[in-house]
Amino acid sequence: MKPKAVFLDRDGVINPSVWNEATKAFESPHRVGDFCLNPGAAQAMRDLQKAGFALIVVTNQPSYAKSKKTPLEVITAINDRLAVDLAQEGVVLKAVFTCLHHPESLLPGYGACACRKPSPYFLLQAERWFGIDLCASWMVGDRATDVACAHAAGVKAIRILGQDQARADPKPLAYAQDLRQAATIILQSA
Repeated sequence: MKPKAVFLDRDGVINPSVWNEATKAFESPHRVGDFCLNPGAAQAMRDLQKAGFALIVVTNQPSYAKSKKTPLEVITAINDRLAVDLAQEGVVLKAVFTCLHHPESLLPGYGACACRKPSPYFLLQAERWFGIDLCASWMVGDRATDVACAHAAGVKAIRILGQDQARADPKPLAYAQDLRQAATIILQSA
């Protein structure tokens, strides 16, 4: 039997997005010290892991491409901190896929790409690398691009409703207030 997975967006799902005064928007953390797990996120991921789901993070991180003074080393360090914090909670990530590109990149080589959500690139890569059964898998994200990515890969989607986010197209299978509620929905559907 092929393994099933829960694909997780990072910012706004596993950890809180951070207010960026310069852009007047909630964004990914730009410093390691700004990273922390959302309340209940580790428990939700432990529950999913115990139910047999591989946990795979799929995140767009365009800060470097958009020259927001976020060095690549910081993006890597935040992903490392994520893995360490989760490991201390008994959660093991199968993989962390990070897209560093953005169509409005200010840096050569970091513009348009095949891997940026809503592209299903990383979900399809997980299917190839780990034999993931996409039809039995889920995606949990807080943006329409996460839902569109799930649809494109044939994965069921749950959208976390966060800061100033309306229920918009494309429609997920369900909406949740946080990762704990999303995990409950997934586990009740299994």
